[in-house]
Amino acid sequence: MKNLVAALFVMIPLFAYAADPIVTQSTTESSVTTNGKTETTVKSPPASAISPSINSSNSDLCTVGVSGAVQTQILGISGGQTVRDLNCERLKNAKTLYDMGMKVAAVSVMCGDPRIFSAMEMAGTPCPFMGKIGEEAKELWDKNPELRPENLENEERRNDTAKGFLGGLGAAGLLILLL
Repeated sequence: MKNLVAALFVMIPLFAYAADPIVTQSTTESSVTTNGKTETTVKSPPASAISPSINSSNSDLCTVGVSGAVQTQILGISGGQTVRDLNCERLKNAKTLYDMGMKVAAVSVMCGDPRIFSAMEMAGTPCPFMGKIGEEAKELWDKNPELRPENLENEERRNDTAKGFLGGLGAAGLLILLL
């Protein structure tokens, strides 16, 4: 009986190996045809010329900020600068001199303004001239009229006008080129 059991154990695997295998057959045909047209249009605003901001939050500065920009379809230009306020500087300098006890020097600084110079003359207290005050200063101002502030200021205005005209002419030429 032992032999029969042993023979069965040996033969069972042989029957399992002798069975027909499962065969799967598959055929697939595929054809893909794609026709397409793609068009992309990007709409965006032109680049911007942005003027620089100039901070003037400090009240102790005697400057004013000026900036501007020009933008065309091709090119953008921006710029900025600070402009000195000479009257503000004059007032601060005179106050500082006065606070240090140098009253004649403070008046001399203020007399650089033709309006102050004229007001001092009208009041009968002429501006100091090379350390001289009163009647002596008046005589020296009369002998040296080319040193009076209104004459000096007129010369400066002529120079500033010429510079401004040339700057404006250059800016206009640049704008014409950009068009």
